[in-house]
Amino acid sequence: MKLINILNSEKLSLSFEVFPPKTDAAFESVESAIFEIAKLKPAFMSVTYGAGGGTSKYTLDISKDIKEMYGVPTLAHLTCVSSTKEKVHSMIESIKSAGIDNIMALRGDIPADMIDDDRSGWKYQHAIDLVREIKEYSRDFCIGGACYPEVHPESTDQKFDIKYLKEKVDAGCDFLTTQMFFDNNLLYNFMYKIREAGITVPIIAGIMPITNANQVKRAITLSGSHMPQRFKSLVDKFGSDPSAMLQAGIAYATDQIIDLFANNITNVHVYSMNKPIVAQKIQENLSDILGK
Repeated sequence: MKLINILNSEKLSLSFEVFPPKTDAAFESVESAIFEIAKLKPAFMSVTYGAGGGTSKYTLDISKDIKEMYGVPTLAHLTCVSSTKEKVHSMIESIKSAGIDNIMALRGDIPADMIDDDRSGWKYQHAIDLVREIKEYSRDFCIGGACYPEVHPESTDQKFDIKYLKEKVDAGCDFLTTQMFFDNNLLYNFMYKIREAGITVPIIAGIMPITNANQVKRAITLSGSHMPQRFKSLVDKFGSDPSAMLQAGIAYATDQIIDLFANNITNVHVYSMNKPIVAQKIQENLSDILGK
């Protein structure tokens, strides 16, 4: 099923993101956790790709299993950083052969050993290059892209960011998923600006439940996310108690999602980090709202 059909409906949707194992040895335990999330029957599940495509085989295998074994629509991530055209075409064809209709087109994180490399010869410099490549190769896919309510870490300012985002949508993105954020007002302000700029595709709000204190520093490093005082106080109070922090983090994420739904943001994607308990508790907290 193409996700655009889900996203364009008026029904509230809750989806989850998972990531593949990095090694064969970890495959069974990671797959088991992912399948526990699939059993919740979310609106869809996305499966990440890994830096430099390091887990690409697992991405495809897991995406296919989620779809075939649990009937959950899947969104396979595909990154292009440092990839060749041949590699990208091979992955697109594999995704198509697996019967997966949806691709999340991303530049991807630059692997640590390539940060200082000369990138002038790279076929794909930005996600927009990948979006165009997918569209040229096949028009059968529903293509998603990323957006940043608080500005992309490499952008000079939000005005530039939104201009580039409009170009990415015009190139073929059918929907956009936001980077994590912890203050809903940032999203509402961003939504106003992108709609004003003529970006009309569905926006999926990306929510990261912070369930241990160590995640806070990593979240800031990865996304530059603003941490509201209310959230900082929560971490200060409960961060040293793992069980309390788990419960508080789930409650904070649930509160964010309820507020989003109440303000007509109908599609929410939870970065569930392969944690079935997090996905399960959030969905339980929203059961009557979602009609589950």
